[in-house]
Amino acid sequence: MLNPFDIVIFGGGGDLALRKLLPAMYRAYQEGNLPEGSRILPTVRGQEQQQEYIETAHQALKSFLSDGEFNDKDWQAFSTYLIPVVINVTEADDNWNELHKILNSDAEDKSRVFYLSLPPAVYGQCCEILSSKGLITETSRVVVEKPIGYCGKSAEEINARIAEFFKEEQIFRIDHYLGKETVQNLMALRFSNALFENLWDAKTIDNIQISISETVGLESRAGFYDKAGALRDMVQNHLLQLLCLVAMESPHKLNAKSIRTEKLKVLEALRPLLGEDVDNNVVRGQYVPGELGGKIVPGYLEELAEGASTTETFVAIRAHIDNWRWSGVPFYLRTGKRMKQRCAEIVVEYKPVSHNVYGNNVGPVQPNRLVIRLQPEESIQLTLMSKKLDKHEMQLQPVTLNIELSDQYENGFHSDAYKRLMLDAAANNPSLFIHRQEVRRAWKWIDPIIARWQEKGAPSLYRAGSWGPEAADELLEECNHKWFNVGEGA
Repeated sequence: MLNPFDIVIFGGGGDLALRKLLPAMYRAYQEGNLPEGSRILPTVRGQEQQQEYIETAHQALKSFLSDGEFNDKDWQAFSTYLIPVVINVTEADDNWNELHKILNSDAEDKSRVFYLSLPPAVYGQCCEILSSKGLITETSRVVVEKPIGYCGKSAEEINARIAEFFKEEQIFRIDHYLGKETVQNLMALRFSNALFENLWDAKTIDNIQISISETVGLESRAGFYDKAGALRDMVQNHLLQLLCLVAMESPHKLNAKSIRTEKLKVLEALRPLLGEDVDNNVVRGQYVPGELGGKIVPGYLEELAEGASTTETFVAIRAHIDNWRWSGVPFYLRTGKRMKQRCAEIVVEYKPVSHNVYGNNVGPVQPNRLVIRLQPEESIQLTLMSKKLDKHEMQLQPVTLNIELSDQYENGFHSDAYKRLMLDAAANNPSLFIHRQEVRRAWKWIDPIIARWQEKGAPSLYRAGSWGPEAADELLEECNHKWFNVGEGA
């Protein structure tokens, strides 16, 4: 049972806190996982925001929770956990003394979680003030959002600054994709089922695709996104973390140290992409106006409204892991904005049967395919070959076994990655968080791609509402492969 804890959400009035963090804590309360005596302290910039915060949180929960989740009774109880505090994260003024007073008014050994829902540039300054004000205890943890830095060098500087005030075991680098129940189920699928455990290597698998597609454009992130781009924003963290979970060896135990050790081995085995290798294995794109959801939407440059930009909104990569298990198997990574559909999924394409006993007249025998979908719904699909039962003669067709995970729970199921990860941080369970070494190795692989782009070329253009530039399709066609696009099949 989780003990009572305090969580201070720096940037408590920001978009992430209102859209994700508060709904996560509300769900934790509804499920009985927010212990009595716990406190949630969102920080705001001024007295007016502090006075209005409870109503702001009220409206945010009504807006961002799923249908049927919000009710007044639970809200009234949950609101008693909220204590908004005025804090300037870059100035050690007297308001920090008030935070100190509140935190120290309770049990001294209570866990403290400092969630930095802030720009990475101010992580170090905020941590320094926490230290100077005596707020960091032995049972304190700090949670930091991605992306950590814009390159390996800046990431090292940020991590080193945080490490001046927190031990590595107190630093929880969050990637919310790792908190998704289906991502965790990937390990259960692999390591507790002989069916997949024995069919998870280069002898049986032809290729693996990991895709995260978004239908949204810049929204309110123009300033950040144009400096970052899809490679830094999505590939360096989300996609590489998913790649690690798909490709890693079975950990000795399901604890943080063992899992991180195996993930790090995958990152170390990733074949470097240098110089012309980047040209041959990486596609970058940028969306132009197109039709999406029955409406014409503007292109990236129109949304940016700042003239020319070579920032990529789409990336596709053909990667290889040079170890005994995955030798020769291409891993295709893809992410993009303004894509045809919103989806995140892992597609495992198996090799064809070694000997086809049927003639050509029965129809093509397609390889088996495992699809693990992370969003919008969470499901597992397995495509097999079967006889057409309504035909007297032998005719084959692919059939799909579909497991909708939410249908397995009578009382409904609301997967919430942030809820899981915030509670894990409070419980001092770092298994689903990222170690400093992982950040370092990921940037070491990504930095040469960025360097090559800075030397030459411009992004390929693609229509909003499509599946990306034609060059991304050609990348797979070179190996006789094809993207699996949700709603269209392979």
